[in-house]
Amino acid sequence: MPLRSEEIHIESGRLSIRPFSADDADASFRCITPSLTRFMSWEPPANRGDFDRIWLSWLPTIAEGTDFVFAIRQRDDGNFLGLAGLHRVRNASAELGIWIREDFHKQRFGREAVGLVARWASLALSIESFTYPVAEQNYSSRRIAESLGGVIVERRETPKYMSVIYQIPNQSALDQERMM
Repeated sequence: MPLRSEEIHIESGRLSIRPFSADDADASFRCITPSLTRFMSWEPPANRGDFDRIWLSWLPTIAEGTDFVFAIRQRDDGNFLGLAGLHRVRNASAELGIWIREDFHKQRFGREAVGLVARWASLALSIESFTYPVAEQNYSSRRIAESLGGVIVERRETPKYMSVIYQIPNQSALDQERMM
């Protein structure tokens, strides 16, 4: 039985992560800029109507439990920070993605959010491993994958940049190893 999106809530001391909802649309759209997306496989939506069509397409896949887009907020004040993606969860190796709004870069929110989502997916969904595609020159995002035990397994040329594909291990197994 798939998890109901309203029952999913991932937290840490600093972050509150929930599946994307209509309540997150305004804050998300305001933060998507050309400079933010320079290392993303997608371009910013041209207008709010385009963005609405995009996020509305996420809701059925979240409800079905096949793909998740999570809104990342600060736990103490609910301030919107960005989005995390967990895609193709029915595959043995689901795909992770992240973006954090530019005025909150360099505070380790991306690393924390990806780690929390990966740990949750490892435990709740029994994901065996994760793929994490990233632009080769996006060193901040590459450090996120490497901090979670990720290793490069492939290189790909995309229309925007050369990318590296990391494989990140199941995070529940890493937690057990750290406790030994």
